[in-house]
Amino acid sequence: MQLLGPAQIRDLADLLDVTPTKKLGQNFVIDANTVRRIVRVGGVEAGDVVIEVGPGLGSLTLGLLETGASVVAVEIDRRMAAQLPITVAELAPEASSKLTVLHQDALKVTELPAAPNRLVANLPYNVSVPVLLHLLQTVPTLASGVVMVQAEVGQRLAAEPGSKVYGGPSVKAAWYGSWRTAGQVSRQVFWPVPNVDSILVAFERHELADDDPRNDDELRRRVFAVVDGAFGQRRKMLRQALAGIFGDSARASAALEQAGLPTTARGEELTVEQFTALGLLLPSTGESPEQSSRV
Repeated sequence: MQLLGPAQIRDLADLLDVTPTKKLGQNFVIDANTVRRIVRVGGVEAGDVVIEVGPGLGSLTLGLLETGASVVAVEIDRRMAAQLPITVAELAPEASSKLTVLHQDALKVTELPAAPNRLVANLPYNVSVPVLLHLLQTVPTLASGVVMVQAEVGQRLAAEPGSKVYGGPSVKAAWYGSWRTAGQVSRQVFWPVPNVDSILVAFERHELADDDPRNDDELRRRVFAVVDGAFGQRRKMLRQALAGIFGDSARASAALEQAGLPTTARGEELTVEQFTALGLLLPSTGESPEQSSRV
């Protein structure tokens, strides 16, 4: 199958009068080897159903279809959403029936026409973590995937407790599964060339038993509220940082002790299991999922 090269990417952009913007985090991959590398790291196989966010002009989409997988592509730009099926029909007519394009904001997607088992995407840098958390919450069939994100963000997603970059995104990502960095990506494979480094981050979703407390969405909201409190005042001890959500520092200290944690603990020291123990002690937040998914 023919993949898109630099000249074809620029021709498509000219055709659609698309000028890549920082606001939408648009940097198009122009290197076929990088596309196939991403697909390979994602473990995509024939028969898979892949959700791709921000397909843009179709570089990665064609690479995914090349494997025999079906693709549900979510694109916020009307022009690119309309052009993508045309591009696929021209370059990979045998795969046209395996592509579904949704002209939507990925952060507002609540239903999909299929049940994807993998997520593979070159995520817009400015919304990468919110999009990831939203899809992991909204699409329970997602079992694994790989995303290309800004290097700093990717390192945070895969960080372990105690790391200097461990924070809210690290804990919230760990709620859903295990994460690892899967290699750097050269700036030169993008058009336009970004002014930040990129990295691949792969994940495997936790397989939860039916009675696992992580199946409870209300508990997730409470745990994420604790995480937000802990890292909203990162330099403070948790008995102070969590005073607001538990009522006062005395109640926060009591919760820490009940969870088997020292009152001098700080957020960057806690595992997702320890945050969960604190979340179980927090009354209902009354927040919506969208509010509690902030990072």
